[in-house]
Amino acid sequence: MITLEVPSRVADEPDPWRALGLSCAGLARFLNCARAAVGLEGEVHVLLAGDATLRRLNRTFRGKNKATDVLSFPAWDASVGDSSVPAGNGSGVAGDLAISLEAAARQARQYGHSLRDEVRVLLLHGTLHLAGFDHEADGGEMATREAELRRELRVETSLIARVSGPVAKGTKQQKQRRNAGILPLRQAQGQNDKRTGRRA
Repeated sequence: MITLEVPSRVADEPDPWRALGLSCAGLARFLNCARAAVGLEGEVHVLLAGDATLRRLNRTFRGKNKATDVLSFPAWDASVGDSSVPAGNGSGVAGDLAISLEAAARQARQYGHSLRDEVRVLLLHGTLHLAGFDHEADGGEMATREAELRRELRVETSLIARVSGPVAKGTKQQKQRRNAGILPLRQAQGQNDKRTGRRA
């Protein structure tokens, strides 16, 4: 399920999706292809919102008071009592993704492609996180897998490729690398509790 928090600049449009150059059905098809390619079972809920919402989520769940482009909230298997075990117990939900349309639009302009393509980059990246990949802790496995899937799914660029490699301290690229969010495992359990029926 993909939910659009309609930006104010297109709030009066009869079809905000079209005004943004996006298709809910098209993004849902891409997400389903990405889930299948990654081997991720379960439904993924996606929120397309603005920087303010991503900042609030990042502050609440990661303790970082800044906007980011994508946040991943894996659903964890509460039946084993271990927040490091991804859900797979038949709950039907793999996790949630939150994507900033404002950040996606800035990055699309920076890299010379459409907002649709940038949202697809972020969907793929977030889906890999939901499947348990973590580019901040692995030895390049996520970057390798993202590159393979990027070719397979015909996604122009990789989020990891754009922000990895040597960068000068304090540069925009270094800040962007630190900004690619995944919910820390110790906080995921609380998120899972909300997901299993107590979420508003």
